[in-house]
Amino acid sequence: MSVIKSMVRAKYADNISTDDMTPSKFLDTFIPEELAKICMNDIDPDFPTRMAPGGVVVGRMNFGCGSSRETAPIAMKACNVKVIIAGEVARIFYRNCINIGLPVLECTEAYDKIDLDDDLDVNLETGVIINNTKGEKYQASPIPPFLLDIINEGGLLEVLKKRVANQK
Repeated sequence: MSVIKSMVRAKYADNISTDDMTPSKFLDTFIPEELAKICMNDIDPDFPTRMAPGGVVVGRMNFGCGSSRETAPIAMKACNVKVIIAGEVARIFYRNCINIGLPVLECTEAYDKIDLDDDLDVNLETGVIINNTKGEKYQASPIPPFLLDIINEGGLLEVLKKRVANQK
């Protein structure tokens, strides 16, 4: 899964926190399908419906800030988010995404140039983002190979399961 082809279905400004993604007042489960129902509820109630066919989320700076709440990336993935592109991603959120197999790319020019409904080809290996709608190309920081392996396996838990199975 080196290239993701999808449309931009959501775009957010600075400082979207994990509490914005999964508001604590609704957190009474860790079931991905239930978390999807509350994802972005306070700031974008239509997010789960709009994301249903799958798509890209674009953010600006400090995306995923706040707590180390693991429910945030789980909810995003359960909403069918294919990749997150942001100018800057909070470190804990970034790693939590990778750990569940949700790709995240950092690209500072993306926010200003990519719009809702743009059709993108996102190369996780090289970091190249092609905006087919506008005929533009942007360079994101590529995902390191060892993290790309985790994403391609479906997350860290799947990697660990395979390692244990291979040791038997």
